[in-house]
Amino acid sequence: MPEYQNLSENFTGKAEAYRLARPDYPQTLLDFIATLVPGKAKIADIGAGTGKLTALLAKKFPDVIAIEPNHDMRKELRIALANFPKAQIISALADHTELPDHSLDAITVAQALHWFDPIAFRTECARILKPNGIVFSIYNTFSYYDENAKIKRTEGHSETSALSFFKNREELEFPNPQTYTREKWLTFMSSHSHSPLADDENYSEYFAEVNAIFDREAENDLLTRDVKTCVYWERF
Repeated sequence: MPEYQNLSENFTGKAEAYRLARPDYPQTLLDFIATLVPGKAKIADIGAGTGKLTALLAKKFPDVIAIEPNHDMRKELRIALANFPKAQIISALADHTELPDHSLDAITVAQALHWFDPIAFRTECARILKPNGIVFSIYNTFSYYDENAKIKRTEGHSETSALSFFKNREELEFPNPQTYTREKWLTFMSSHSHSPLADDENYSEYFAEVNAIFDREAENDLLTRDVKTCVYWERF
């Protein structure tokens, strides 16, 4: 999928902010995955980003591979996996992972399925999974809408990407509430693919609105968001 390489560059210059301020994943999610995946499973985390999920997987499973095409993200990923020398990092695309046929017990995709061509990626999953292997799509979803904000929202990615990719999905939610100081909120809002960098002409307007949201909604200098970790899965 040639366009995926271009899309992956949307996070260049934003990887550190992503690592610092994007929500982590709850332990309940990892415990749930472990009920469906054998303890000695070989797992690929595709679109691994800064390794927020990958590192948690590496704590539970002995054979984890991270697939991530973005150079800045891989720098952070190497830091996240520094204590897991057996974990592999591969620079590759979602629909061309370079992994052997039928070599995986499971595939995880965290905050990334909407970046993938669903048909091409499903074909690649079928190629690299063992029979009865499982694909998980995981999203931290913000149940929050601000009609006054001029900032692009991405709450719908979890559901729309699942509808496009899965044929017989199951799903579950885990609570994952988040609290932000102003500094963390600003960092979080600079971590999105659409967030302008400092040299962008829209940078000042964007962060004026980001600060305005904090001013309107923070209580005792803290902003809270009702986040749910949504997981969709299917066996192939």
